[in-house]
Amino acid sequence: MNTTVIGIIVGMAAVTYIPRLLPGLLFTRSGVPEWVEKWLQNVPYAALGALIFPGIIQGEKPIAGMAGGLTAVVLGLLELHLVLVMALAIFVAFTVSYFL
Repeated sequence: MNTTVIGIIVGMAAVTYIPRLLPGLLFTRSGVPEWVEKWLQNVPYAALGALIFPGIIQGEKPIAGMAGGLTAVVLGLLELHLVLVMALAIFVAFTVSYFL
């Protein structure tokens, strides 16, 4: 391995390690403020939405994706079991796609 490859590996390790290290160092004594904790609780939902939404509208048949996505949102708001929500959303998307 040449030094460029080693430098890239070390740089990538530092870039991923530093953001994980800093919160631990900054908030060990004082703790995280309550508003930050509430804000961080929404990050997984925002990330999941950002990952899934483009696939819903950019699929082969966007109407089928939107029907499945809307089904998942409605059933999720009704607080049904996650597996049931996914199965029904897939079923609706498949059915709409089949008949279009």
